[in-house]
Amino acid sequence: MTRNGLKWKKLGKIFDPTEFSLPHGCKQFAQAPQALVFDDFVRIYFSTRSWDERDAKYLSHVAFVDMKKNLRDVIRISEHTVIGLGKLGCFDEHGIFPMNVVRHGSAVYGYTSGVNRRVSVPADGAIGLAISHDDGWTFQRLGDGPVLAPSLHEPCIVVDPFVRIYGDTFHMWYVFGIGWKQASTEAAPDRVYKIGHAVSGDGVNWVKEEARQIIASRLGEDECQALPTVFDLDGRSHMFFCYRQASDFRKNRARGYRIGHAYSDNLKDWTRQDDEMAIDITEGAWDADMMCYPHVFECDGRIYMLYNGNEFGRYGFGLAVLE
Repeated sequence: MTRNGLKWKKLGKIFDPTEFSLPHGCKQFAQAPQALVFDDFVRIYFSTRSWDERDAKYLSHVAFVDMKKNLRDVIRISEHTVIGLGKLGCFDEHGIFPMNVVRHGSAVYGYTSGVNRRVSVPADGAIGLAISHDDGWTFQRLGDGPVLAPSLHEPCIVVDPFVRIYGDTFHMWYVFGIGWKQASTEAAPDRVYKIGHAVSGDGVNWVKEEARQIIASRLGEDECQALPTVFDLDGRSHMFFCYRQASDFRKNRARGYRIGHAYSDNLKDWTRQDDEMAIDITEGAWDADMMCYPHVFECDGRIYMLYNGNEFGRYGFGLAVLE
């Protein structure tokens, strides 16, 4: 296999939330799956949704499913959410979507995407940190505020963290909003966001490459890029993410999410190369309209990709393996 010849084999949908009893009475959505590998099983965190009767809107919660390493057989579903929603008025009051987990010593660090509703636009977001000392069963916040948030040149929607530790340095790839746009005077505003990068010595205090879009756009300046995930192969770092048009993407499959790819030799400068990735929607399947929210991880020497399909993961997530 060449460095850039990344061919994926789809293994189908492996988890459907409608087939299980989820915490908080959630019945649909298993979005942004993120894996934590143990010796004899894999724990997959995901964001699911409950209905807020007070506001007639969804609230996003983080649960998990434990699966055997064949990534087919379910061992257990969490009977609880691993972290509660934020306090009144805090950045994560109305949901956590998604949460990225990384081992650090004996602890598991959980980087959360907090959602809080707004009046003029649907929501804003920031990134928080919670730490688990019971192997990812539960997480406790370091504080009620975020560790990475909108700032001078990143005015809104700082979310979708993916963290890896190289030596003594934490690297975070995340999404930052550059603003909101309306496709027409009658349309609701839609956000536009890009992928950025930050570093930290302790995983708590972060320094951004402020407002530097590290992945080139291919759909024009309003392309939206979301949920980066990074893994290393043959001395090169590879990033997978999803991208879409800024408007008319929910029902129009031609404008919906697809999986993108870029590579880097220094963790800073990235070359986009979607065409070398060899994974796309499958006609007539559960992922015929969109592919989104990828997460790449290694398990027993094989590299897998979890991802959501149609309707942003309403009916679960699937799996692909790198051939």
